[in-house]
Amino acid sequence: MADLQDKRKFYINGAWVNPAKPNDLEVIDPTTEEPVALISLGDQADTDAAVAAAKAAFPAWAATPPAARLALVEKLLAVYQRRAQDMADAITHEMGAPADMSLDDQTAAGSFHIQTFIDSFRDFQFVRPLGEHAPTSMVAWEPVGVVGLITPWNWPMNQVTLKAVPALLAGNTVVLKPSEIAPLSSVVFTEMVDEAGFPVGVFNMVNGDGMGVGTQLSVHPDVDMISFTGSTRAGIAITKAAADTVKKVALELGGKGANLVFADADEKAVTRGVRHVFYNSGQSCNAPTRMLVERSAYDKAVEVARKVAEETSVGPAHQAGAHIGPVVSKQQWDKIQGMIQQGIDEGARLVAGGPGLPDGVNRGYFVRPTVFADVNNDMAVARQEIFGPVLTIIPFDSEDEAVEIANDTIYGLTNYVQTQDGARRNRLARQLRSGMVEMNGVSRGRGSAFGGVKASGRAREGGLSGLEEFMDSKQISGWDNDA
Repeated sequence: MADLQDKRKFYINGAWVNPAKPNDLEVIDPTTEEPVALISLGDQADTDAAVAAAKAAFPAWAATPPAARLALVEKLLAVYQRRAQDMADAITHEMGAPADMSLDDQTAAGSFHIQTFIDSFRDFQFVRPLGEHAPTSMVAWEPVGVVGLITPWNWPMNQVTLKAVPALLAGNTVVLKPSEIAPLSSVVFTEMVDEAGFPVGVFNMVNGDGMGVGTQLSVHPDVDMISFTGSTRAGIAITKAAADTVKKVALELGGKGANLVFADADEKAVTRGVRHVFYNSGQSCNAPTRMLVERSAYDKAVEVARKVAEETSVGPAHQAGAHIGPVVSKQQWDKIQGMIQQGIDEGARLVAGGPGLPDGVNRGYFVRPTVFADVNNDMAVARQEIFGPVLTIIPFDSEDEAVEIANDTIYGLTNYVQTQDGARRNRLARQLRSGMVEMNGVSRGRGSAFGGVKASGRAREGGLSGLEEFMDSKQISGWDNDA
């Protein structure tokens, strides 16, 4: 990708088209700080054209038999799997995921979600009886209409597939606006949709920024739903923008997950938690960035965290290996540096890492894996989502205190529990205010919904819940079960 790729066209009404007027933006490789591609930021005319195409295609697509929609998504999965390396290369160049991680995790997340939606959709009942007490009352699930999808840069294909695939299976038509920072993966995805043969106008893609195309979709009278993943600040703005047209809004926002580590936790619990924070260079909304440790195990946990941080290698995204890469942009790097300095200024104890570039690095948006100990929950590093490889460690003396600290946040995405006491795990799982609770390193089951509460938004993405998110339910009485 040495030459600057020209990716300025949008995909509207089944064709790659030029922007209504040029508004070029360079896509920067965060490893090299060099431009790798050129896109154009869309304008009102581009948004209007994409929405009009989606609106025109909606009646026929909504009436298409579910089996036919499913067959197209199965074709899409086959194309996606065949072009996995192309996708991984795009993600590495646009947002800096290391080559192996980009293929094995970033790209694979997309195929995982597509397959899970296929499995969930096969047995989906579009018309279901309300219950035995009301034999002629039915609940019907129907597409919402034209859906605007606004996706982030940190897990590009994870988020695009969590939105586009269930929206299309449900019978909606879509307009995708990927992050302007990391748009190349969505261009590749759109090529895949085109190759799979979806009908004209069913899927459209317009590049743009939040203030432009993002806002235009949010206020558009012909867009029936917005599904957004990104910052809480932007989610609030989208909700306000969408209010005048009373459209459905699904928000997947930030997080500041607490990881409750009790003295009886398994010996790998701390290492597992630290690695999760540094994974994807800390750019995951569900990262367990607040490690709460029972006092008797605290000093050992801090030492383990220091060791893991110092053993975490940082390197170019284009190299193979298990290292972490850069963060996505200069803007993000500057923000993270400011937060690290603020932690120091507030009196947190710097155990590992700190401000500045890692040793031996003179370019690229690389951050030193950083651990703060002796943090209290009033410090900015404990309250704000840093979105970088920065862990804060907070001691607690009792289970009740741990719950109080964990819940003392505007966010509520994922919390984590590490203890061998099963009764305690069950108790904490219900007391922690979050959309997800993961315990003892056990992943949530396939088809489990991803989503939060409070300022983390209340979307539910993935599996059966993720399909229903892109539908409206209709309540019907007087149904003839013999017809």
